[in-house]
Amino acid sequence: QVQVVESGGGLVQAGGSLRLSCAASGIIFSICVMGWYRQAPGKQRELVASITPDGSTNYADSEKGRFTISRDNAKNTVYLQMNSLKLEDTAVYYCNARYDYMTTGLGYWGQGTQVTVSS
Repeated sequence: QVQVVESGGGLVQAGGSLRLSCAASGIIFSICVMGWYRQAPGKQRELVASITPDGSTNYADSEKGRFTISRDNAKNTVYLQMNSLKLEDTAVYYCNARYDYMTTGLGYWGQGTQVTVSS
């Protein structure tokens, strides 16, 4: 049974930092593309960052330079370090795991973790 579990969300002031974690089980983590997505109220879910099995990363333009995605294959965990947080970063953040043959946006999803940035 596949499980994808996010943690680390919370309330933070603008300009602050948070580190999200996502632990996955029931998959061959080391060969999965891992991604962080977010969905703000009234908006569509969007890709924040992704990391391939070999460590190549991809970021949405608005997150470049502020967010860092990383993975620890020994712990089956992917992280999202978020710095210089803005009000518009407020959203539910979801972790996604997919094998390379799966279409982007499919695969296995966690339940999400709320990130709220206050002024």
